[in-house]
Amino acid sequence: MAHELARTFSVAVFDRRGPVLGSTMASTAMLQWELDLPLQALAEKIGEANAGRVYRRSRRAVDDLRAIVESSGIRCGLKPKRSLYLAGDDYGARALAREAEARAAAGLESVFLHPADLRPFGIERTGAILSEGSASADPARLAAGLLRRAIDNGAKVYSPVEITGVLQGGDHVTLVSDAGVEVRARHVVFCCGYEFPDSVPTHGAKIISTWALASKPLTRAPAWLSRHLVWEASDPYLYLRMTSDGRLIAGGEDEASPTRHADPKAIGPKSQAIVRKLKVLIPDLEIDIDYAWSGAFGESTTSMPLIGPIPGMPHGYAVMGFGGNGITYSVIASQIVAAAIRGRPDPDADLYNFR
Repeated sequence: MAHELARTFSVAVFDRRGPVLGSTMASTAMLQWELDLPLQALAEKIGEANAGRVYRRSRRAVDDLRAIVESSGIRCGLKPKRSLYLAGDDYGARALAREAEARAAAGLESVFLHPADLRPFGIERTGAILSEGSASADPARLAAGLLRRAIDNGAKVYSPVEITGVLQGGDHVTLVSDAGVEVRARHVVFCCGYEFPDSVPTHGAKIISTWALASKPLTRAPAWLSRHLVWEASDPYLYLRMTSDGRLIAGGEDEASPTRHADPKAIGPKSQAIVRKLKVLIPDLEIDIDYAWSGAFGESTTSMPLIGPIPGMPHGYAVMGFGGNGITYSVIASQIVAAAIRGRPDPDADLYNFR
């Protein structure tokens, strides 16, 4: 958001933590355009035409992020990846075959794989969807690079600063910090991710707990894994990818509790559960855990974020990045909010607003 707005506006960023902390450091940075909710399931909630628009916009956002990284010279290890979505206990082979057809009809690069097609991967599942157009990156270097480019364009970053109040003016807003400092601006954008600001509606979104791990570098793994992001149609689902230095990053074992992630005693059992699932999926993996962590995770009923003007708050916008596509959604959010502030509404803004 700061990177995009600083191109044409005077921007100040206030963060109650330090820059690049919070959920950024916990992200596994699987940059996918696929939502946690399949296209067909999303169509049942918002209509087929709108679901297709959402998926195509997400697909475009990954390409747009790659263009930003390349044009800005941000060194974050961003690499294109394929996505392998495996049949599981939520969606079996027949459901995934229909999903692949729906995606293809929407103009998305997805094909259904039969069990025989999965043999080169060494995976035994009843089916899968192979999709083009995803990516992976180092989330901390990506966020730091974007902030640095915003600063180069005049943005100011202040932290740790917590905004505790918002006062409405005729053509402006005034932000009040925890130190009593007042800041006047023409517009304010709350980019709070999974933290709910007061007076911002969340439409039934909830916070759950999730766990992840990273192996030591140079992990022995099949060569194809370095070119693919892998996840499964199960609840909770397992997901995994490789880093450029040969670490295996994997996660899952989600729980509905909003606080369970804060229990340090849960990390060990959760990590071992993830490892067991990995070895069942890909028996040749050799996993030596180097890091394990947990975090809060936001879920909405559609797996979509909320982006747009805050009802009842003139000059105020919010970005609530629910679901597993936070980095992808942040690209979309920067485009939608910047377009609104510039007076040129984004054609897809209606998909994400606080209606």
